[in-house]
Amino acid sequence: MMNLAILGSTGSIGTSTLAVVQKYPDRYRVAGLAAGSNVELLAQQIRTFSPDVVCIADNASRDRLAGMLSGSVVPELLAGHEGMRAVATLSTAEIIIQAISGAAGLLPTMAAVQAGKRIGLANKESLVMAGALIIEQARSTGSRIIPIDSEHSALYQLLSGHPRENIRSLILTASGGPFLGHPAEALERVTPSEALQHPRWKMGRKITTDSASLMNKGLEIIEAHWLFDIPADKIQVVIHPESIIHAMVAFIDGTFIAHMSRPDMQAPIAYALSCPERLDGVVEPLDFATLGSLTFQLPDRKRFPSLQLAYDALAAGGLMPTVMNAANEIAVQKFHDQALSFTGMPRLVRAVMERFVPPTSVTLETILWADTWARDEAEKLVSQKKVS
Repeated sequence: MMNLAILGSTGSIGTSTLAVVQKYPDRYRVAGLAAGSNVELLAQQIRTFSPDVVCIADNASRDRLAGMLSGSVVPELLAGHEGMRAVATLSTAEIIIQAISGAAGLLPTMAAVQAGKRIGLANKESLVMAGALIIEQARSTGSRIIPIDSEHSALYQLLSGHPRENIRSLILTASGGPFLGHPAEALERVTPSEALQHPRWKMGRKITTDSASLMNKGLEIIEAHWLFDIPADKIQVVIHPESIIHAMVAFIDGTFIAHMSRPDMQAPIAYALSCPERLDGVVEPLDFATLGSLTFQLPDRKRFPSLQLAYDALAAGGLMPTVMNAANEIAVQKFHDQALSFTGMPRLVRAVMERFVPPTSVTLETILWADTWARDEAEKLVSQKKVS
């Protein structure tokens, strides 16, 4: 029986992880849960899974949660950053599923790495912001990071046993999002509700919007660089609308291997929990006789400039990926507040990146400083209507 803790248990990855646990109750037990502000769903999860420790965003939410659980077995209830750290380093948890969205996931990820935990990582922003620090710390503590993003889980599996000198390139696939066929002039008028209509995956607001702009794929390029120690010029993106092939590896002899499955996040989650073993019956197998055609095309970086922003941030190095990520989080927020157009999102990110003067050192403190600076700068540019 493996004990696990889930950070971000009420989000899409968190609920999918709990669905996997329910499929294999003889193999997994939930020891800890942490969530933001969805008190109702968290209370339901506590009743179903009986964790030992639970954290929620603040004291008021904790008090409300305690009231909802009166009369039932109540776990230890924590709140805030210290509570999140406690769940991230829970001594009884053999694996931490890190599914917090955005930059808020950085400190819990660092805490789990410093504790030497095995981590199922769905929070790509941690590696975008602090990839060098996290990987160095993981080597020091023996922490094992197993990616949960479908593309990076695929690469993790495909690269096993292959020397890096035999690899020509890594290929990440992208569905293309809801605006793959939209003419460039129509993208300016895209609404937030339209951006959330992902053709293949059911995800939260932030990641779905990033998928529509292809910023999510940009973040994944940086994540792949740190996870697999591959330079950016060897990490490619192709549009694959069917979302059957999640990633490919190209070798120097001209051959390729690909990872294929139906688009279902339970597959990479289950592999992170069980690897190197595989669980029986996680997702429905593909039927190649009825699958139909698989299509591919190159992304249009002029219509979707977020991809280029990621390559530029990685080339600049240092704190620039942190700045890019923070500016993008504000851009997505402003887009949904209808204070910024869809095409204004990458324009805002570019403007913030161009204004950044980096300090000489990259430490956790300067990373957090750069994150705050970029958010403030992005807010200022939008409020002053210098980007729309």
